[in-house]
Amino acid sequence: MRIMVTGGTGFVGSHSVRAFLAAGHSVRLLVRDAAKVRRVFDPFDLAIPERDVIVGDITDAASVEAAMTGCDGVLHCAALIDLRRSQAQRVHHTNTLGAELIVGGAARRGLPSIVYVSSASVLFRPGLPELHLGLPIADGTTAYARSKADSEHHVRSLQDDGHPIRISYPSGILGPDDPDLTGSNYALYTFFHDMGIVTSGTFQSVDVRDLAALHLRQLELPDGPHRHIAAGPALPWPEFYRVLDELIGHRLRRLTFPGALLRASGIVGDWVKHVWDFDYPMTRDAMEFATHWPGVDAAATRTELGFEFRPPAETFAATLRWLVHAGHLEPRLIGKLADS
Repeated sequence: MRIMVTGGTGFVGSHSVRAFLAAGHSVRLLVRDAAKVRRVFDPFDLAIPERDVIVGDITDAASVEAAMTGCDGVLHCAALIDLRRSQAQRVHHTNTLGAELIVGGAARRGLPSIVYVSSASVLFRPGLPELHLGLPIADGTTAYARSKADSEHHVRSLQDDGHPIRISYPSGILGPDDPDLTGSNYALYTFFHDMGIVTSGTFQSVDVRDLAALHLRQLELPDGPHRHIAAGPALPWPEFYRVLDELIGHRLRRLTFPGALLRASGIVGDWVKHVWDFDYPMTRDAMEFATHWPGVDAAATRTELGFEFRPPAETFAATLRWLVHAGHLEPRLIGKLADS
């Protein structure tokens, strides 16, 4: 198959592209920066032909049409993340229109394989004992969270109409070879470079390599709509740090904060952005996730697809070694992992 990929030079997209190519598929990338294609894929001896690199934007119907022409499937990974208040309208517009043009456009074309990358966060409401696909879509308090929820409603409506759309719902995404040091990778970097935080709730992640393998499996599924959680086990924060301590051979520096204090700091962070508009994840949504996350159940994914997610320790070790190799962390910070 020839797969049109958005976000193909990002973390999830680049790993998914590598998985597609390794399986014998070809790709066409819709990107904003053609030069980044070489920066991301040259280290892996992967050359994407120039004809399959379309410079454009997910909100531009003409470039989406050009990228999709001649393709058999679509993977829509791209999303704009910007937590500044001044960018709220742009974030919501970009992500919702992108979903309409790309996922909706692929459905109108009758493409047989359409994969949309959602987030397990669209299932989250504080106080639930566990998250699962039977829950209603949750509204968020940030523009990004609202854009994901609104896009989810649109994509599910297309599924309900019978279009062969497969949705993945990853938890926090960790792993090596991150072009931009994003999300959970940045959080792990911060824990080692600055200070770890222990609080209520759990830390739950999925290895980006497993998520890419899931996207490949979803593309190759028989006709019809599908939804799959992508997540490893949810680790209470003390257990998360115990695993890290064992990997590095010493105790990682960390402080304990009550969940209520962190949630209050998120509310303050949201308020401060009325005065000082900064792009930092100190938001009410982020602190709710950090302190109230109960875990999301991926058992149905494992059962339906015969799919196994690698153990968290393996992902943590690979990510930390990559953070050192990429120059983000000093070797001494990851202890015995630096010598293995």
